[in-house]
Amino acid sequence: AQPDWARVHTELARVGVTLKLLHQEYVDASSMAQATMSYDRFCRLYGEHAAVSGATSRVGHKAGRSIEVDWSGPTMQLLDPTSGEMSKVYLFVACLPFSRYAFVEATLDMRQESWLRAHTAMFAFFGGSVPRLVPDNLKTGVISHPKEGEVVLNDAYREMAAHYSAAVLPGRVRHPRDKSSTENTVSHVATWVIAGLRQETFTSLAQLRLRIREQMDAYNREPFQKRVGSR
Repeated sequence: AQPDWARVHTELARVGVTLKLLHQEYVDASSMAQATMSYDRFCRLYGEHAAVSGATSRVGHKAGRSIEVDWSGPTMQLLDPTSGEMSKVYLFVACLPFSRYAFVEATLDMRQESWLRAHTAMFAFFGGSVPRLVPDNLKTGVISHPKEGEVVLNDAYREMAAHYSAAVLPGRVRHPRDKSSTENTVSHVATWVIAGLRQETFTSLAQLRLRIREQMDAYNREPFQKRVGSR
């Protein structure tokens, strides 16, 4: 018996729904005369359906449940019109992993105050909060993340997250797939923002932030290649 894969994909977007639950409902709904597939085969065929239909597999992600955050490795520059000197600008990157909807904020440093202010701007941009923040193991947010035992968070970061009713659950050390969405977004930011604005000169942070917002708006509205819609 074949399940309705389109329905399975839709149901997975709902809070608390897992492939395990949907497989059990599929087995329960089948008549005694029908042979049913195993859970492993059910998961594999769902993955194939998502790939063939061009839909992003929803295993592990639910809409509005988490935000992945990180600093971009590549940087930008500001020109001091008086001295002619160039100063480095850092990019804070955030991503909603379910839709890949992204936010970028330019800052003059990567210190704690800039980290917290970037989060405030991010929540304002997204228009709300989420239950789970997934940062990298940066000292501005995470003091220690042992393999076993409790993660120790920076006090200011923990309090900021609590203010937005969010829990900080950093990705595991040397497990980049825990933050695969934002890692992928960082590479796209390098193309859309850094490369896209490489011919322009900026003399103020406000001017640069405005152009970054325009570039990211175009990035988020770019149609998907294999399915209908955009980020």
